[in-house]
Amino acid sequence: MKYDLAEEQRLLRESIREFVEHEIIPHAGEWDKQHRFPSEVIQKCAEMGLAGVMVPKELGGAGLTTLDYVIATEEISRGCASTGVILSVNNSLVLDPLMRFGNEAQKQKYIPPLASGEQLGCFGLTEPAAGSDAGSQKTVYREEDDCFLINGTKNFITNGPQADVCILFASKDPSLGNKGLTAFITESGFAGFNRGKAENKMGICASGTSTITVDNLRVPKENRLGAEGEGFKIAMSTLDGGRIGIAAQAVGIAQAALEAAQSYAGERVQFGRPIASFQGLRWMLADMAVTVDAARLLTWKAAVVRDRGERYTFEASQAKLFASETANRVADRAVQIHGGYGYIKEYPVERFFRDAKITGIYEGTSEIQRLVVAQKILKDHSLVCNA
Repeated sequence: MKYDLAEEQRLLRESIREFVEHEIIPHAGEWDKQHRFPSEVIQKCAEMGLAGVMVPKELGGAGLTTLDYVIATEEISRGCASTGVILSVNNSLVLDPLMRFGNEAQKQKYIPPLASGEQLGCFGLTEPAAGSDAGSQKTVYREEDDCFLINGTKNFITNGPQADVCILFASKDPSLGNKGLTAFITESGFAGFNRGKAENKMGICASGTSTITVDNLRVPKENRLGAEGEGFKIAMSTLDGGRIGIAAQAVGIAQAALEAAQSYAGERVQFGRPIASFQGLRWMLADMAVTVDAARLLTWKAAVVRDRGERYTFEASQAKLFASETANRVADRAVQIHGGYGYIKEYPVERFFRDAKITGIYEGTSEIQRLVVAQKILKDHSLVCNA
């Protein structure tokens, strides 16, 4: 497998990095402090094709690859992790299942406005009693003559306060577990669609997160996504792609923390010389740099496997697990290198430290990723031993 980027991808990275330096980094701290959704920059990102990176051009997207998407997500998240996840959800958790499971009418209606940034999407799977155990859904639906009626509550929904479209999961009969789930394309304007207040979060404070409650939500029959009972398969395969996006977000956070630590270590003088001259700190920076590169390569690998049309569940879990833990570890070390200043909100490493934590939780906790990885390697070992 090649680990270098094509010329077009290097140019993409450079153009996005320049955009981030001028349009995102100068404002990210204020967005975080004010818990303000960065609507202006989201629209500018959409104009660059970043709201629908992998959507074909004929449907209004950029028509690029998963690897291009990973490059873009890392660079955006290096400047602002909140902006990174807003776009990641729209790309991975909304547009991707619409492209793969939607019929032609659904694609023509919903994909162009989402890919252009005219609308924003969210993914309604998690519930108060259904996190890692996604099959334990309490949101239920029943069929009427002309529609589906859905009732239930979803929580921790990224983009929930702002979304126009929601990929919503509900069960025909909760006793059926995974087999009872069906996916629906819902709109915030449908009668019975209610948003809760935006959550006051530890990190990624500029992205909106809320509860969504549906009370006799009327969904037209043509808005069922995929076949009845196919919801769990749609959700899990969608999350595989989402995990690649979150891995890229985590790499972006880690890269930002590493760069901040490098810069500070070269400027901070103690005992008459820059602290970067001390061996202990040099080793700390070296370990940080190695793990960031390793996380990036695992994320690129997952993207390339997906672009080849192969199954990528294992690679996506590997990438998300390692990248999220790298983001947390590198951000922690960056704060330590800054000393007391790292604990002050005027320094961005404090924000990186808070933003990193969520990457090991949403779209599948680190514990779930370890289960996925372990299941694969033990299965493969069993096949080798029994051969």
